[in-house]
Amino acid sequence: MAVAILVGTVLLVYFDRDGYVDGNDPTNTLSLLDSFYYTTVTLSTTGYGDIAPVSDQARLVNAIIITPARIAFLVLLIGTTLEVLASQGREMIRVSRWRKKMDQHVVVVGYGTKGRSAIETLVSNGYQREAIVVVDPNPVAVADGNRDQLVVIAGDATRRGVLRQAGAEKATHVIITTDRDDSNVLVTLTVRQLNPDAWIVAAVREHENVPLMRQSGANSVITSSDAVGRLLGLSSMSPMLGSVMEDLMTYGEGLEVAERDLLVNEVGKQPQSLPDQVIAVIRDEKVYRYFDPVVSLLGRGDRLVVVRPAKELPWAPRPGTHGEELADEDD
Repeated sequence: MAVAILVGTVLLVYFDRDGYVDGNDPTNTLSLLDSFYYTTVTLSTTGYGDIAPVSDQARLVNAIIITPARIAFLVLLIGTTLEVLASQGREMIRVSRWRKKMDQHVVVVGYGTKGRSAIETLVSNGYQREAIVVVDPNPVAVADGNRDQLVVIAGDATRRGVLRQAGAEKATHVIITTDRDDSNVLVTLTVRQLNPDAWIVAAVREHENVPLMRQSGANSVITSSDAVGRLLGLSSMSPMLGSVMEDLMTYGEGLEVAERDLLVNEVGKQPQSLPDQVIAVIRDEKVYRYFDPVVSLLGRGDRLVVVRPAKELPWAPRPGTHGEELADEDD
């Protein structure tokens, strides 16, 4: 709009150039450049006075057209500048406050389908949206993340500076979900350098890239193409089995896979004898299948991976109960 006002005024002055006098030009002729010069000094209220309207028509045009255009131009210029400065100021204050508070948070790289599903799962399991930071270079994804009340850093996560803005060095977990395996590897390497203690979960499209991803520092690697392929294969052989697997992977419906602590009254029991359907036992940071002889009897410090109804709290001690004494708590 400011440019339109500028161009319109230049043309208006040039077409009525016979009604103007140039004090520095003995011939009193205005060129297009002179018209542009007059317009800029007039709209900016500089007004050197070397070019002035002398005819009644030129003065009338200045009074009823150019003067309102000058006011509109200044309002647009100053208003836009103040709006930008105020917006940047608010953003700087918001980011400064966020940086002071943010610690022990989760960084999610990529706000596509996988990233959104991961965040919804985290939120459904008790994470606050304020404790999740999204990194994505796509303006559409940034707008979607802001609309979903998430802290979003716009930028390429393969760059160290962008990850620092997201506070990756203080994060407890980093989830990497971009669509390119090479980008995921580079992000994983960079995050691991910034934060040796973070738990990094990365997605890869091809199974052959899993070893490379683990060597880069990922604690857990999910192969998206293989998972979809297995589900398709199971569904083709047994539609019912495929529906059960889909149920397990769909949050909030039917069955859920959850991890929970071992209760005191469960110490010394066999995994198969518990009310929950135990499918794995975590002992000393290693995962054992429920039928493994190593975990034939449960001990203090064990954690259980169970299948339970989705209506139950995923991290509750057991279905329908909360607050029981845990096996790793002090007597």
